[in-house]
Amino acid sequence: MNTTEIINEMPHAQRERLAFIDFCLHFFGHITRNDLVNRFQTGLAACTRDFAAYRELASTNLVLDHSTKQYYRTAAFVALFKYQPDIILQSLSRGFGNGISNSTQPSEQCFDAVQLIHPDSSIIAALMRGIHNQTACEVGYVSVSSGESVRLFIPHTMINNGHRWHVRGYDCKNQGFRDFVCTRFTHITGSDEEILPHQRVSADVQFNQIVNLVIIPHPGIENPLAIEMDFAMHEGKKIMTTRAALAAYILRQWQVDCSEGHRIRGQGCQLALENVDVLQRIENPTLAPGYSV
Repeated sequence: MNTTEIINEMPHAQRERLAFIDFCLHFFGHITRNDLVNRFQTGLAACTRDFAAYRELASTNLVLDHSTKQYYRTAAFVALFKYQPDIILQSLSRGFGNGISNSTQPSEQCFDAVQLIHPDSSIIAALMRGIHNQTACEVGYVSVSSGESVRLFIPHTMINNGHRWHVRGYDCKNQGFRDFVCTRFTHITGSDEEILPHQRVSADVQFNQIVNLVIIPHPGIENPLAIEMDFAMHEGKKIMTTRAALAAYILRQWQVDCSEGHRIRGQGCQLALENVDVLQRIENPTLAPGYSV
């Protein structure tokens, strides 16, 4: 039997544990027996058998460092399980849910929005290892304005802006924190470059600054009560607390009219930003509908 057939013959519980080992190596770069114990509430003896089973299937995927008692991902790593990008990102954002290795059958009674953009799982894995281990990455990136270039990038957070996934981090080329679209990376490799204090997430002012967005029904709506009910508003308002780095994405996703006097009409804006002065505190206000200098 080939590897896939051997895995399929295993009990479901063991497949899930092997998938967890595979996932942690792929996306975080390391795993310990205690990680498996804490995740599945199994004994150390059972964990030892699981790691032995994994090594029988993929002996070149991991190496044990006896000094730290951690298994580390090798450069020869090849994932045993297939990972769908949308499921990976949903699971990572929710703290790694059960059944990460398995896709689900779409419902015939409940339909979600169609997702057109799916980052490659190998790109997600490389970014997550950089984030999790706080290491720099050498990346190839294609920009709409300047084309393809290679740069040193220090990722710290994955962000879904409602339409696509971005990764935020320190861009050594432009010497500042930037958001990059995950589907535009051509390659990502680890780097041994030292990360300086001003390049760490703690120095990202926009990411660490918290702002309040006061959302109200658009003044052009004839029956604002409907909008208040849609968004569970209290006394005609909804206050959203978010990071400054994410504020413009939220305003664009929900088509919130951010113009002075809320001038947008007939373009699908059912919401308006009451405290438009907050736009002066975010780095990318031009993304907000109706914003003008």
